[in-house]
Amino acid sequence: MKKISEHISYKEAVRSDTADRLNIINLPNESELDNMSTISEKIFEPLRSHVGGPIRINSFFRSVELNKAIGGSSTSQHCKGQAFDLDDSYGCMTNAEMYKFVKDNLDFDQMIWEFGDNENPNWIHISYVSQEKNRNRCLKAWKEHGRTRYTII
Repeated sequence: MKKISEHISYKEAVRSDTADRLNIINLPNESELDNMSTISEKIFEPLRSHVGGPIRINSFFRSVELNKAIGGSSTSQHCKGQAFDLDDSYGCMTNAEMYKFVKDNLDFDQMIWEFGDNENPNWIHISYVSQEKNRNRCLKAWKEHGRTRYTII
């Protein structure tokens, strides 16, 4: 498979420096690939069209082994191909602007303002399950005593 969607290559969707360094296989099955295509079409492509340029995907699919190696949640939607972390490192639009656009215009399951400050997150986490099961839940993540904490926003 060459493409997950018009602007996301398969290579980009499964890329992980940690997996490479630790020789972890990070390959989705058919169901996970279907989920990856769905979130790409429902969230990434409309957002990219709005942004008008490229958006960096920090993390998309994670195998259970990779997720464990990076200390991810045991219930991470990344492991199902239902979540990605995005960052506007290209300067087309801030992470806060992308967060607001998704919140105001798209159906999603969960979106997390990941760290940063009150003006702009360091990156945004977005998940998508299905139109029927999406919660449209918005959270903000911060560190407290070395642990990640979340609050509903």
